[in-house]
Amino acid sequence: MSREIMDVTFVVTKSNAGSRLFETNFAASPCLKEVRPESIIVQDGFPSAAIAYNDAIEKAGTDLIVFAHQDVYFPEDWLENLRRSLQILESSDPDWGVLGCWGVKYRGMPGGYLYSVGLGLVGKPFSRPIAIDTLDEFVLILRKSSQLRFDPGLPHFHMYGTDICMSARRNGKTCYAIPAFSIHNTSYGPLSREFFQCYRYMRDKWRDCLPIETPCIRIERWNQDLLVRRFKHICFRMGGRADAKPFPRIEDPRSVLRYRKDLEDVVRLP
Repeated sequence: MSREIMDVTFVVTKSNAGSRLFETNFAASPCLKEVRPESIIVQDGFPSAAIAYNDAIEKAGTDLIVFAHQDVYFPEDWLENLRRSLQILESSDPDWGVLGCWGVKYRGMPGGYLYSVGLGLVGKPFSRPIAIDTLDEFVLILRKSSQLRFDPGLPHFHMYGTDICMSARRNGKTCYAIPAFSIHNTSYGPLSREFFQCYRYMRDKWRDCLPIETPCIRIERWNQDLLVRRFKHICFRMGGRADAKPFPRIEDPRSVLRYRKDLEDVVRLP
């Protein structure tokens, strides 16, 4: 029996250097078999994620759009979990803003469930969308009809998840982490110079809303969290700590699914 084709567009930014990464993660995701080929938009050569994503929104032929990193692997049941979350929100909050797979509330309380390289299984299984303040950029979901758009002034490829969540909140919309397990096969390591440039942009843009909790750092007027993070990186490098080097990606993201099942089975034991 053939699978139902879901009315959704997937958007992914791809770098030339990451061709194999794209092929072995995003492009290998089994849930994409449920998506029309013309509804998978691969963006390449853009100076920032915000510009690439806004361009893709105009190209998209569906209202529902999923934005993902090229190093994300979506399991076979991912779209079914998305459908279930949308059905719940249709009753509880039909005017939702942005959805994702991992986010934080005020004071850093997390919401979501995923596998992230360097961290392992993060969070725990849950059954209903969780209202959060900001979302991690590795997966973002919005509706074209919401009129939400990414800020083209935000440089590079960081913080745009936090920014669009803040825009949604400013427009009276709530953002949610949904129960749709995925694998973020990222290279976990020190924050880049581009990240700090995005941090400063966000701090200046949303100055009246500070502090802002994000999934990776707290944006503050006096940059306390930022300074602590940079100091730690310097100390780790001087001490030869492994923390200062990127954590290697896994070769085959499918291996995580067995690891996930085994661990969840252990958790369920009386």
